[in-house]
Amino acid sequence: QVQLVESGGGLVQPGGSLRLSCAASGSIFSIYAMAWYRQAPGQQRRELVAAITSGGSTNYADSVKGRFTISRDNAKNTVYLQMNRLKPEDTAVYYCTADGSWLTVVGGQAGYWGQGTQVTVSS
Repeated sequence: QVQLVESGGGLVQPGGSLRLSCAASGSIFSIYAMAWYRQAPGQQRRELVAAITSGGSTNYADSVKGRFTISRDNAKNTVYLQMNRLKPEDTAVYYCTADGSWLTVVGGQAGYWGQGTQVTVSS
């Protein structure tokens, strides 16, 4: 089993920045890929924001390219999401996810999910 705990969400003005963190514990040897998803208000579907492998390969949604950066500290078993130039449409609950398979993670079928952290972008 893997436990994921997110932190760093909050209220920020448009154009501002936030950094989300996700700490993994438990059977972390089984983790290959980690990602951030988000679920906007009123939406049932979670959207892939960014994903990263243990080797540092990354993938981003088009809507966040150039504004968000995903990174990973394998020694601390933590993945980060640096969010810059935030927009109101970035408002969502952000979830951390992890699994042993890249395709499983980017396909939204990862076995491990955090509880989510709220990000609100508003003036």
